[in-house]
Amino acid sequence: MKVKKHKEHPHLTGEHPWGDTIQLMLFFIFIAVYILDSFFFEISIFLTKYISNTVRVPIAILIFVMGSILAVGASRKVFISKHSEPEVIRNGVFGIVRHPLYLGVILFYLAAVILSLSIISFALWILIVVFYYLISNYEEKLLNEAFGEKYRDYKESTGMFFPKICSRSKLADHLPKS
Repeated sequence: MKVKKHKEHPHLTGEHPWGDTIQLMLFFIFIAVYILDSFFFEISIFLTKYISNTVRVPIAILIFVMGSILAVGASRKVFISKHSEPEVIRNGVFGIVRHPLYLGVILFYLAAVILSLSIISFALWILIVVFYYLISNYEEKLLNEAFGEKYRDYKESTGMFFPKICSRSKLADHLPKS
């Protein structure tokens, strides 16, 4: 399995070699589609006639703020906090979901889609979500290889993109012992 390593962050187990490039490409494609559809061609923004800015803007701001909290929290834990060697990070935003940085980015795109209600941007957002799901699975394989049982325990108790309300292990703690 090919792995991209960061010299300046030796505590990271690695990532997909094409991950950063594809993220950048998707960002520029999304921005181009968003601007062209929302402000010039207005091909698929007909829903804006039915849902006013007074509804869309507060929802988009709320989603953007949630994405910011996740992305900034994850970036601080991974890139700013001092780590002497690789470890499974389970606290902070990583206690909520396993991929808070990716979820934060997905929420940024969603906030933009809600502002414009562009159907084309929404379709592209779906593609972006699939990409982040695939890249997350790739990185989880690397983490499983690096940390084994520790990572599998973390995976069992914490959702990938959605918080787990009750994991099997937590549920087993509450069931009567036979």
